[in-house]
Amino acid sequence: MRNELIASAATAALLLAANAASAQTAAAVTDPSLLDDVVVTANRSAQPADRVGQSVTVLTAETIEASQAVGVADLLIRTPGVTLSRNGGLGSVTSLRIRGAEADQTVAIIDGVKLNDPSGTGGGFNFGNLLVGDIARIEVLRGAQSTLWGSQAIGGVVNLVTAEPTEPFQANIAAEAGSRGTTYLRGAIGGAGERATWRLAASHYNTDGFSTFARGTEKDGYENFGLSGRANIRIVDNVSLDLRAVYSNGTADIDGFAPPLYAFGDTRETSQTKELVAYSGLNFDLLDGRFSNRIAYAYTKTDRLNENPDQTVTPVTFDSEGENRRIEYQGVFDIRDGWTATFGAEREESEFTSASPSSFTPNPTPATAEAAINGVYAQLQAEVAPGLTLTGGVRRDDHDTFGGKTLGQAAVAWALNDGSTVLRASFGQGFKAPSLYQLYSDYGNTGLRPEEADGWDAGVEQHVLDGALILSATYFARETTNQIDYVSCPSTATPAAQPLCFRNGVRRFGYYNNIALSEADGVELAADYEIGAFWINANYTQTNTENRTPGANLGRELARRPKEAANLTLGYVWPFGLSTSVAVQHAGDSFENASNATRLKGYTLVDLRASYPINETLEVYGRVENVGDEIYETTRDYGVAGRGTFVGVRARF
Repeated sequence: MRNELIASAATAALLLAANAASAQTAAAVTDPSLLDDVVVTANRSAQPADRVGQSVTVLTAETIEASQAVGVADLLIRTPGVTLSRNGGLGSVTSLRIRGAEADQTVAIIDGVKLNDPSGTGGGFNFGNLLVGDIARIEVLRGAQSTLWGSQAIGGVVNLVTAEPTEPFQANIAAEAGSRGTTYLRGAIGGAGERATWRLAASHYNTDGFSTFARGTEKDGYENFGLSGRANIRIVDNVSLDLRAVYSNGTADIDGFAPPLYAFGDTRETSQTKELVAYSGLNFDLLDGRFSNRIAYAYTKTDRLNENPDQTVTPVTFDSEGENRRIEYQGVFDIRDGWTATFGAEREESEFTSASPSSFTPNPTPATAEAAINGVYAQLQAEVAPGLTLTGGVRRDDHDTFGGKTLGQAAVAWALNDGSTVLRASFGQGFKAPSLYQLYSDYGNTGLRPEEADGWDAGVEQHVLDGALILSATYFARETTNQIDYVSCPSTATPAAQPLCFRNGVRRFGYYNNIALSEADGVELAADYEIGAFWINANYTQTNTENRTPGANLGRELARRPKEAANLTLGYVWPFGLSTSVAVQHAGDSFENASNATRLKGYTLVDLRASYPINETLEVYGRVENVGDEIYETTRDYGVAGRGTFVGVRARF
């Protein structure tokens, strides 16, 4: 192993004419909405960062490119407050948690469309199939944000924006290859004219992979094909039409429970996921541009099919389809300098179909259901004194099953000392109705109650050394009632003692139920330093979670939430143009289950990256992932990638 490590490090030193420096060499972004000192997600309109009271991390195009990340989740886990658990490699179920909230309590948005999957377990979004592709900007908004973003935004919001051209003609292409038979191809073309802006992008990723089962020997591969497109047509000076779409088709080899003992191990099972995201919006400005309006229709569809050729009666083990339709209006009115009102109304309709065939029930009756929710919201942001910005908002949701709920939110941002010191604090409420899957699937419970949360945070951001060093510290806390969790049924269950373990007289493996109360609090620390050719980014998060429900698990930590997480990246741009960096990611111990009976040990991963711009058009890059060949688990019994070496080339035209 030592020789392999030396060989990989030597290879990295030679080929790492690569990417970490691309943060320095990439072309400047002229669109102000893509700058890191502007925040869009917090207020659903572009605002200077020092006027935003919520905690936000912005990843710009340069940062994304420099990371050389393939999966979006691998980018997000390096930001404060974010942890994940994954059932194998890329393409497998990936649960993203912000500040210790459940994975389905995070809202994901791409190009203005909410990415929830009504057929998913919690109705949330599985980040496993989301590759970086043509994404040019990511904002991670932490804390309860349901006032503007609706149901699910208890932990936070992840907003993803695909690239938009700024020149009459632009094109780029990238290709990389490396360990485990991996190849990744990406390309895009587009242009910006006086009346129209458009861009089309495509990608293909393929890998032989590694065993999804941690102790398995069979390789589990993954293939993903992606397309995205966007167009903005300016009909007249103050009226424009937005059209956007993102499509992906991913097939992953997975491991499961094989006969005759039905123990978890190597199988030939596959999981295919097709995802379509579509958006059309009409934008029109009134009152000399002071009053911006948007009327939009958004649509998502997720098809999932799992098949096991060794299952004799039927190869299908899981089949589901989820659709979501959203009609919305949003207005942004500049009342006066420093005062902005944001308001809107939306209707969301969801439906799902789900079935889990097996050798025992090869033709089960699919579970089907639908639900709708109407919402209205309003928010006022006002600079009441020089540098002091107050934000307050309210939302009213009306769910066709669970009735109405009113939520509130407030935030303050105070920029002092010419903006070198920024104080922030916010309070927000969250509300999430049970998903259709949690209510009506084979594991459903129609007696579930909606989840509700109150969260707050307070922090300070300090710029020193003429802005070369930025330090920040934030304390956060959240209390969630009626949190929904999966409860396993023991083989000894009886209808009298555990009636929810039985449906139509047949015992089932488990069901969903409410936890009365859970709590989370912690601290987020971050530092960014750049001096000359040297730069450093670091963050540390401590997250304390606790189940406060009376019973056997009272006082236990919530499952799969590392108490500590830290990231460190050191980079240097050499005088001859080569950029090199080392990235360290650490996650502390966590527990696999609610009873805290099984511990998942912490781990530390080290990556090496480099890039070299041959000229203004062409750049070569490379990286070594998991240099120490660390073996670890984010989910019990599921494998992780070992050491891997990758090289690539990028071209811009």
